[in-house]
Amino acid sequence: MSVRVAVVGLGWVCRELWLPLLREHADFEVVAAVDADPAARQAFTKATGIATHSSVAALSAREVDLAVVAVPNHLHTEVAGALLAGGISVFLEKPVCLTSDEVDVLAAAERSGGMLVAGSAARYRGDVEALRQVLPELGDIRHVTLGWVRARGVPRAGGWFTQRDKAGGGALFDLGWHLLDTLAFLLGPAAFTRVIGVTSDDFVNAGGWRAAWREDEPDAGTADVEDTARGFLVRDDGIAVSLRASWASHEARDVSLIKVEGSAGTAELRCTFGFSPNREPEPVLTVTSEGTTKRLALPVERIGVEYTRQLAGLAGVLAEPANRGKAIAEARPIVQLIENFYASAGTAGARRAEPAYQ
Repeated sequence: MSVRVAVVGLGWVCRELWLPLLREHADFEVVAAVDADPAARQAFTKATGIATHSSVAALSAREVDLAVVAVPNHLHTEVAGALLAGGISVFLEKPVCLTSDEVDVLAAAERSGGMLVAGSAARYRGDVEALRQVLPELGDIRHVTLGWVRARGVPRAGGWFTQRDKAGGGALFDLGWHLLDTLAFLLGPAAFTRVIGVTSDDFVNAGGWRAAWREDEPDAGTADVEDTARGFLVRDDGIAVSLRASWASHEARDVSLIKVEGSAGTAELRCTFGFSPNREPEPVLTVTSEGTTKRLALPVERIGVEYTRQLAGLAGVLAEPANRGKAIAEARPIVQLIENFYASAGTAGARRAEPAYQ
């Protein structure tokens, strides 16, 4: 029996990524969509024939098993919480939420209703899995370097991505969450006992540094978030972490880097996460020990296969009761870290509630 799905939020990521994947997969049947914009609803129904609603209040657990939620960050808790409390399971695009208080809200909603599953595409990449497989060869892990640095990749100024009250922050929430989620996949989730962070905004309001390949909202004003976050972190297991997330830089290509240093060797993965066309020619994984570096073979994969792979396992995740609470358990230390990072950097800002999907 197919999982009956409602898509919530009809922006680019829903229209171009999740909807096509859901409709071509035998495990899922898209039965409804939700968006606050009447024009978006009308265009969606005309293109797909799928019924649309202006509010998630119109969805019922009698008719919908799962909601794929891809709304602006500041609405994640409001929308996902209402769905979960109503008995509908939720697949939620990152970031899961923006504050520790919101983690508690989602945890309570999940306990009383549907299951929460978090989007975590990077851990479904073949090269990331290959890196995970070599970690036992490295001995005791001492330090991890995490980086996702774009050459030119700032979301369009004035769209919700660059407004702190809607996004929560800038590159740290957008790219950094992926890096921190990947770290939890590689080493297991952990709290962070030390957090030192700095942010900068050299590029975010300069038009020449925008991502031409992104389809964001039109210009509507000045961005008030960081385009770069740099930090030094210490996990409660003693592992040190260097983190850099940048929407723009002086690099030639968009590069994602994970370097794991252990007592017996070092492994380094250099690739490009996401869909940017300005990417590394191919992912490269190397292991270095006692002065010798060897390159490991990696699978050849099409761009974006990690999203297909995650969706392929989603029905199984929803069917396993033991997965209840896992998304919350993994999100909590990431949210706490980001709060402490912004506090260290002095860039934390209050968000205003703006209900739009209730």
